[in-house]
Amino acid sequence: MISCQDFFDILNQYDLSFFTGIPDSTFKEWMKFLVDKDEVVLRNLIACNECEAVALAAGYHLATNKVGVVYMQNSGLGKTVNPLTSLCDPDVFSIPVLLMIGWRGEPGKVDAPQHKKMGKITLPLLETLQIPYWILEPDLKSIEKEIKIVIEYFKNNKSPYAFIVKKNLFQEYKLEKQKRDDYTLSREEAIRIIMQNLNNDEIIVSSTGFVSREVFEFRNSRKKDHYKSFYNIGSMGCASSIGLSIALQKPGTRVIVFDGDGAAIMQMGAFTTIGKYAPSNYVHFIFDNQAHESTGGQPTNSDSVGLAQIALASNFKMAVTISTKKELNKVLKEFKNQKGPLLILIKTKKGTRSDLKRPNKTPIQLKEEFMNFLNRKS
Repeated sequence: MISCQDFFDILNQYDLSFFTGIPDSTFKEWMKFLVDKDEVVLRNLIACNECEAVALAAGYHLATNKVGVVYMQNSGLGKTVNPLTSLCDPDVFSIPVLLMIGWRGEPGKVDAPQHKKMGKITLPLLETLQIPYWILEPDLKSIEKEIKIVIEYFKNNKSPYAFIVKKNLFQEYKLEKQKRDDYTLSREEAIRIIMQNLNNDEIIVSSTGFVSREVFEFRNSRKKDHYKSFYNIGSMGCASSIGLSIALQKPGTRVIVFDGDGAAIMQMGAFTTIGKYAPSNYVHFIFDNQAHESTGGQPTNSDSVGLAQIALASNFKMAVTISTKKELNKVLKEFKNQKGPLLILIKTKKGTRSDLKRPNKTPIQLKEEFMNFLNRKS
């Protein structure tokens, strides 16, 4: 393993001190370092999605003639194909960017099922995009040697280059900056309260990360009626759109989306589509802890965004922000008689149980059971 400080010192030596992207658990220690050192010895811009991150790095290069570093999970590499080919590519604007890509689903390694496909095709996809890459090794001398090669490549080719990051590359880093967490309600407790107050015939679509795992555990501890949920374990940010389309096809059944702040912000344009088609049976819960918790608790931009106000401006019929158990119970009584689309934003504290399990069925099994349930719905 290598220390975050040593790695940064090498990057900084070659004027690589501008960072932006979406975090990944593969390099969560590195992300802690970036959060700590932002506006001290480096600049780290929190992006809403990977496409925006590439655009931010492009703007940085246009303004400074320097190269930005864009970090992402390899799932985000697919999202960046558009700006990498139509913005940064040598056949278009020829803009150099250093990509740091977390290799989830690495062949031969155990990982969650949603990472399997992208793990297989990460390197072939880079080859198809004609982006050279190097798999980072935990050796500072080899890293410095490779960075010299990359800098020369940027000078001669003015196009993207990728570093592939495996698990356990970075040593543990202890945060110096600790952000206050003033909220008392946990996401899991909020989910439990909501589930207990439902009629038990609703359709639930839950977002990637800990949200789906907590919904799964609740159902597993009760009636084991997993067929009433679609656990959107991958495709971050897409739960709200999946829920919208189901709500439009099943107007006689209430559809409830459980989302996280990072996921909602990543695809915030979906608010406008939900508002335009305005299904009266659609309810959107967002659990906002101001963090990408499943990748290590890195901050999102939700502390500066009025998601409830955006929902209202997008034609939602009701949108509220709450932060306590008392407020949640009050809203749950009120929203039963409200026509949607509705948004309930719940400010929650950070933290997740260490023994939280993943679904014990395959995604295909869960999907088939869910579809059979939907087929019986109006």
